[in-house]
Amino acid sequence: MVSESVTSTRNTSLVRPQRAWGAWIALVLLMLILAGLMVYPLVLEIERAFMENGRFSMTWVLAALQNDLFRRQLLTSLALAVVVTLMCNVIAFPLALIGRYFDFRGKGFLGGLVLVPLILPPFVGAIGMRQLLGTFGSLTVLLQHVGLMNPHEGVNWLAEGGFWALAVLISLGLYPIAYLNLQAALANIDPAMLEAAQNLGGRRLRNFFRITLPLAMPGVFAGSTLIFIWAFTELGTPLLLQYREVVSRSIWDDLAATTGGNSPMGYAKVVIVLVISVSAYLVGKTTLGRSAHAMTSKAAVATVTQRVGGLKAVLAALPFVLVSVVAMLPHVGVIFYSVTAIATEQAVGPAGGAEKFGWYRTVLPDRYTLEGYRAVFQTPEIYGAIWNSIKYASVATVIDIVLGVAIAWVLVRTTIKGRWLLDALAMLPLAVPGLVMAFGFIALLSQTGWIGLLQLGPFPVLATAYAVRRLPYLVRSAAGGLQQTSVTLEEAAANMGASPWRVLWKITLPLILANLVAGSLLTFSFAMLEVSDSMILAQLQKFYPITKMIYVLGTDMSGAANVRNACALGVIAMGFMTATLIAAAMLMGKKLGAVFRA
Repeated sequence: MVSESVTSTRNTSLVRPQRAWGAWIALVLLMLILAGLMVYPLVLEIERAFMENGRFSMTWVLAALQNDLFRRQLLTSLALAVVVTLMCNVIAFPLALIGRYFDFRGKGFLGGLVLVPLILPPFVGAIGMRQLLGTFGSLTVLLQHVGLMNPHEGVNWLAEGGFWALAVLISLGLYPIAYLNLQAALANIDPAMLEAAQNLGGRRLRNFFRITLPLAMPGVFAGSTLIFIWAFTELGTPLLLQYREVVSRSIWDDLAATTGGNSPMGYAKVVIVLVISVSAYLVGKTTLGRSAHAMTSKAAVATVTQRVGGLKAVLAALPFVLVSVVAMLPHVGVIFYSVTAIATEQAVGPAGGAEKFGWYRTVLPDRYTLEGYRAVFQTPEIYGAIWNSIKYASVATVIDIVLGVAIAWVLVRTTIKGRWLLDALAMLPLAVPGLVMAFGFIALLSQTGWIGLLQLGPFPVLATAYAVRRLPYLVRSAAGGLQQTSVTLEEAAANMGASPWRVLWKITLPLILANLVAGSLLTFSFAMLEVSDSMILAQLQKFYPITKMIYVLGTDMSGAANVRNACALGVIAMGFMTATLIAAAMLMGKKLGAVFRA
């Protein structure tokens, strides 16, 4: 949480005694807003799960826990979350260690390349992987060409892989979160400690387990918590792979079977998921998250990276290359599918104008066309989804800028009591899965009688839901900027008689502008590709955002063009995310990982 990096920072501050009342008003007002947007929907969910005929009852929760299918789905989801978390750290730790202690040609490029999975939600990449690993997909055809499989034998590797195929796909999309956090954690380890251990005869392996790993545990927790919660409630990928043995799919099916979101059993399952997610967060926070040993907050002595060349450089670069190649397979599949010609379409390629699907029983497509992209911009429903996402994400970003700056100011520029509670509320979306928050908004709309908004126009609902989910990004970015900015300029302006608002507009905001722009870019881009809220709250096609439209097209098997057009829309989203992440990384540098930290 921000509390460790912000509220624990002793700031000589900041708020004059005569203006302390303004800070108190800001604190109370912000806490009320966050409570209304985050806590109240969760309370309504809990109430609906434990109430029957106006009385407290455990009926629905016990019925869910006693259901064999749900128990199996719950255990499978927990196993999936654990496996994905371990996989992500196993992938990320060697990369972070190599990047920290070795310098070689192309290191910067390769370090950026391993972050590529951030530009595409795992469930979108699943569409491309279906073509690579599906029946008579690229892998099967390749094995047939080299004589390892019967030419008439097809294998759906994704279906055969089941749980493990799902785990690998999700891991390939989430490991950059672990990598960014481990990279930051290793950068804060004082090299003097390792030097002292070596001088006392400690061997490298022993020093790693006794010094490096314990000191890096807060970083391990920071990324692992987000990964665990994300994988535990991942919805899009199981839907596209038609994998039903997870709790998110169970909740989705309950919602789909009801009208107006009135599903007591669904709410009971959501509350169970909420309890597990928050418990996992708290357990990790009180163990791994607080295992920081006595050490300077940043390395007192700069780590000297070892410059390597020749074979050693190749060996150092090889893990980055291998991970990047495997991680980009879903993206490659989506890109190739997006330019594949279906039957009857004019196309270019080795097969020329043959009237057949351009990627069938071939390793790569043999007929190419841009009709998919033309369809995206010429089909009102698909093109409208892009504009819907832009509108929802834009309003969400504005909301988060206002709330994020105000929250960060209270946390960093004041010393009033109660900041820890504001901090906890601001970081609540990190501990609460998106699936749970989406159900909370349905409960809120149902309670207030506004459930019809989802049919009439869910713009305010989706914009608010996006803002709630991505608020921690802006809070972290703004808080980081305030911590790096001396308060003396603000105090000088205040001493000259400038009002608090004038100090904010003329001094504070310009000084932290780079951080705000970076946080806004991340907030906007990840809101554009929000999955859980989009899947659950967007119920009519004319209101679909990008992710819901990709899901609908990607699962519509009535025509090959539908899936191809979904891939084209996915590539457009990838391009957009790439541009925003590059811009954010240029502005924040190595501090980019701070916004992906629990």
